[in-house]
Amino acid sequence: MKNQLTTFRDAIFIVTEERSCPIYNVGDEFKIENFCLSVPFYKPGCLYLSQVIANIISSKESYGGVPKFGGHKPIFDCGGCDGLIHFEFKKERDFATPQMKLLNETEERQRRLHLDKFFGVLRNLDFFESLDDDALSDLTMLLEMRTIPIDKVVIKKGDTGSHLYIVLMGRVAVMAKDGSRITEMGEGEIFGEMSLLSGEPVSSSIHTVSDTQLAMLSSKNFKHVLKKYPVLQLFLFKMLVERAQILTLRSGNITSGMTGELAEITTMSLFQLIKSAQKTGRIDLALEQGRAMVFFREGEIIHARFLKLRNKDAVFALLNEKSGRFTYTKGIPKELDNLPPIGGFRGMLTEELQGIDEQ
Repeated sequence: MKNQLTTFRDAIFIVTEERSCPIYNVGDEFKIENFCLSVPFYKPGCLYLSQVIANIISSKESYGGVPKFGGHKPIFDCGGCDGLIHFEFKKERDFATPQMKLLNETEERQRRLHLDKFFGVLRNLDFFESLDDDALSDLTMLLEMRTIPIDKVVIKKGDTGSHLYIVLMGRVAVMAKDGSRITEMGEGEIFGEMSLLSGEPVSSSIHTVSDTQLAMLSSKNFKHVLKKYPVLQLFLFKMLVERAQILTLRSGNITSGMTGELAEITTMSLFQLIKSAQKTGRIDLALEQGRAMVFFREGEIIHARFLKLRNKDAVFALLNEKSGRFTYTKGIPKELDNLPPIGGFRGMLTEELQGIDEQ
């Protein structure tokens, strides 16, 4: 028995088919050496798989020698959980010739250089900021990199979400039904996560607007990463909340407690939104120069403060601000309730434009 086991001890198996396996993908390899099983280091081990392979290597039939069925390699399967994988013998653990071993070492070295470059790009992205270098190195092993030419469809509305996409270089656009661009995304931005999280079809088509390099994380690996690194769940949750608020703003709605970035909506559009909705409340702005407050009663501006500026002067100054964060809060202090409007918003805007023309 001992001699039979020695014959089978060193080998590599490869996954050839996968159906809803929660861990492994097609192409993953399992290595047996000295009766020890190793799986890709960036993935967890599976007790079901360990038991199946233990049965294989203790079998009296060879899995790497003479084929058992009609000249074809024997195919093994693991279906211990809800998923299923098929795998087959690939090769002996060690290469037969020095030339083959040298070729494998060269390929592995090139792959490592590629991953090192990949790692450097990902290290600078906000999404991975919370991961330490070891965790990020493991995660890069799960990513595929793809370059897509300009004016190509990346994902199509109505399709089932299959990947999380990270823009490494270039730009993509979210497209409306009429072919117009809703918004654009550039380096470091993420898309495709909504469909993966909800299980719903993709809500909008996304096209490239320049030659674009993407990092892609499959649906299965996405779930694995979120489970292994819970801190990424917090990042995604925050990002989803911010996107939902932006979509709400663009649809013409604003609610108490809503926050956002002026990079997504200008102060002019924000003030017009409150005007058209006839809201009574306060906008707080955190800007590079300092803080500002604008009070509305039924959509009319009744008071504004920005640095030493007040009312119209403050509003005119705020119209020029392009970056910062805002928060809308429902209601105004009682002492401001009886203040008259400082002027209709359109009137103030016309006055400002006239002043610019005169200058």
